[in-house]
Amino acid sequence: MLRCMIVQNIREWEELLPHIEFAYNSVVHSTTSHSPFEVVYGFNPLTPLDLLPLPTHEAWTCQDGEAKAKYIQDLRGE
Repeated sequence: MLRCMIVQNIREWEELLPHIEFAYNSVVHSTTSHSPFEVVYGFNPLTPLDLLPLPTHEAWTCQDGEAKAKYIQDLRGE
């Protein structure tokens, strides 16, 4: 994706990288049926402005690995 975007000017890749990363992380992948962002945070942002107030409830701040794994399984419907 980055290669397609920097055809015009190869020196601009550093400026485009955050936009490419956002696009990649918000696309639903066929393996998980969720985007990487949705797997981690529980929602899929439509625009970068959706990221301003990230959720802070207990599902995101939980440090217990088993609880986080159960949350992801519930998200995926397993």
